[in-house]
This record gives sequence, C-alpha cells and structure tokens, in this order.
Amino acid sequence: MAQRSIREYEGKRIFHNDWRRHFGQFLYAFQAASVASGDELRALASGDTHDWLNQVPLVVKPDMVFGRRGLNGLVFHKINTPGDVTLDDAARWIDEKRAETTTLLSGQSGILSRFIVEPFLDHDSTTEYYIAAVMGDATDTLSMSVKGGIDIEENWDHVRQVEIPPTVTADELTAMIAAAVPDDVADRDRFTLFATDFYRFFRDQHFTYLEINPFCLDGDQVYLLDLVAKVDDTAGFLMDKRWGPLYFPTPFGMKAPGPEEKQIRTMDEKSGASLKLTILNPQGRVWTLVAGGGASVVYADTIADLIGVDELANYGEYSGNPTTRETRVYTETLLDLMTRNPDPQAREKLLIIGGAIANFTDVAKTFTGIIQALRQYRDKMKTIGVRLYVRRGGPNYEVGLRNMQKAGNELGLPIEVYGPETHMTDIVRLALSA
Repeated sequence: MAQRSIREYEGKRIFHNDWRRHFGQFLYAFQAASVASGDELRALASGDTHDWLNQVPLVVKPDMVFGRRGLNGLVFHKINTPGDVTLDDAARWIDEKRAETTTLLSGQSGILSRFIVEPFLDHDSTTEYYIAAVMGDATDTLSMSVKGGIDIEENWDHVRQVEIPPTVTADELTAMIAAAVPDDVADRDRFTLFATDFYRFFRDQHFTYLEINPFCLDGDQVYLLDLVAKVDDTAGFLMDKRWGPLYFPTPFGMKAPGPEEKQIRTMDEKSGASLKLTILNPQGRVWTLVAGGGASVVYADTIADLIGVDELANYGEYSGNPTTRETRVYTETLLDLMTRNPDPQAREKLLIIGGAIANFTDVAKTFTGIIQALRQYRDKMKTIGVRLYVRRGGPNYEVGLRNMQKAGNELGLPIEVYGPETHMTDIVRLALSA
C-alpha cells in the first residue's frame, strides 16, 4: 500500500461524486474551482457551470497538499479585505502569489501553482467541528471535536477518539461513535449520523487518511470548509470510475519529477511490485540499484555517511518480486541516466546492485532483467567508466550471482559479486575504497 496525498479539490469532488450513496440524509452543495492562474479563474467564471464565481463572496487557498494554510496567512477571504472578495480580487491575489516565492512556517519554500476557490461561508467559529479518520494496522482511529479550526492542536484535549476494528458490525459502529460524540454538540443525533456516514465513506473510498477541519452542520446542510486526504493508490484500478481522474501532486517545495521518474511511477502504479526512483544528483558518482525499501534506506544512509550525500545520484528500490521485464526497464532507465555524462572529476562511476536477503523475490529472475539491461548499455558504461558491486541473497541467489559474474566478465565490465556471507553494506565500503 502506498499512501498518496491528493488535493483538497479532488477530495471534495470525490465526496460530491458519491454523496448520495453515503450521506443520503444530508445535503452538500459542491461549488469549487481548481485553477493555476487568475486568467483561468476568469475563464471559468464566464461559463455556465461556474457562474457562481460572479455572484457570491469568495475564499481562495493554495491547493498544494500542505496544511496550516490559515496560520501561514494563505487563506484569502473577506477578513483580508475591506469587503467581500470578488472574482477580480481572487484572480489578482492568485496572480500575486504565483509570482513570488512563498516560505511556510515549516521552512518549506516554493512557488504556489494551484489554488482552490469556493464560496465564502460567513459563520460563527463556535460551530466549527473537526473529524478525521486514519487507517491503522489493527484498528482505524476516528477523531471528533466540537472545537475545530486552525486552533485544533491547541484544543486537542477536546478531541474524542474511537478505535474501530475491521470486524465491526453496522450496529456496533453506530454505538461506538455515539458513545464518543462530545457532549456539547448541539445536535448529537445528527452529528452521530454524519460521523458514522463519514467513517463508512472513508473505508469505502480507500482513503488512508481523511480530515475535515473544520466542517459545519446546519440542519441537513453540511459545509466542508477544509479538507486533507490521502488515498491508497494501489486501489486505483478498483476506484478508477468512482475517483475519476486523480492527480498526485509533488509535495510543495520538492523538485517536480523528471520524465524518467514519471515513467517509473507509471510502471509502479500498474504493477504488483514496488518500483521507486528519485534522482538526487544526476552528476553524482554513486548510483544504486537496490532491492527492497528498507535496504534502499540503509544503502543511502551508508553512502551519505561515508562520502556525503552530494555524491549519491539517486534513491529508489525495486522489490515485491518484479518481473524480468519490469526489472530490465527499471535498470535501463537508471543506466540511461547514469551514462549520459562522465564524472566531472574523470573518476569511475560506481553502480551498487544491493539488497538484503529476499523473502520471496526470485533473485535469478530479477538479475536476468538487470543483465539484459547491462548488455544494452555495455558500450556506454565502458565509455564513461563504470565499476559494478553486487551483493544479494534469497531464492535462487546462487544462480543469480553466478549469472551476474559471468555476464560482467563477458561484457568486459569490472564487477565484484558477493552473497549473503558479506555484510549488506560492505560493498559500499569496498566500492569507495577501490
């Protein structure tokens, strides 16, 4: 399972798409626009589906999967202006923000490139509620409070929590939530019903985290003022029609993925295996081709500790018993990046093909894919100078290591091959001391 953050707009759109199925006794008027510029907002306002943009006071927020926007002064509404925020006000504010670098209280910096625009709800802060659900290993946790809003952390002593096991029945779920609903909720029955529907929606839609802070209840009308959500992206093939088009944005302040990283991400989304690739420094000397998420962390930390992170070119993993073809394509992508430029100091580049002792990944099968890629990139590797260090254990590892050594010799590539008798990170030391 991979937890992926989605934009607030997408989360509210998913609510809207399945509202009647899950919240039949409540009403939700979904009115929101997702835009990248003031001109895009004005263009939407000229159409029939978003004509409300010209008719009601507006609120504007960045929609870049980071929280605490209010505390960072990034919620634009009538409090920021002498009067209501109009379409022109909203468009102008968006263009001002996207033209400057924004630094958050957390220290993250970047350019704001996506915004959500909605009708402004003039309400009493005492009616702001909080609700959130988190998927856990053994139980899920549902949290509720009558003191929602930007000060939720300071008012955490008012939050009531329910641990919900996967075997809970419908009646048990209702009873558990009803018992935990805060006593000072104005309408306990309506709040209990909404909280129960919310949790069922959370599970049915394959969210791993879902928070609305705050939301307001006015009779049957529900207002979702602020939303944070993560989904299990491995459920995408099940939820394609119900989620609709779902974009997983790069976290604010991080470098946008390049075409090679996007290619591996697309492969990962279509595979039962785990394929991850992040380019840290395309000019780096040390490249890693690591099996296993835990092993990838160990190798990256070891390299950074011994020579510094600036020399580490990439971070990633192939694991979960990928096919020979998937391993070949993954390796080809890595080798293509590695062989584009020689080392700036004319040193040999190092390719560390490592991993722990596999539980079920067929080492010989995945090594076959790696060898196929090595054959294709042999000439480029020899031109820029690449030295290979291999360490692996697991099913069929003897065959895999033997084939790897033989291939390296046949291709004329300097290679050293080790099995599980060698400590997992020793090949890093051996490579760097050569």
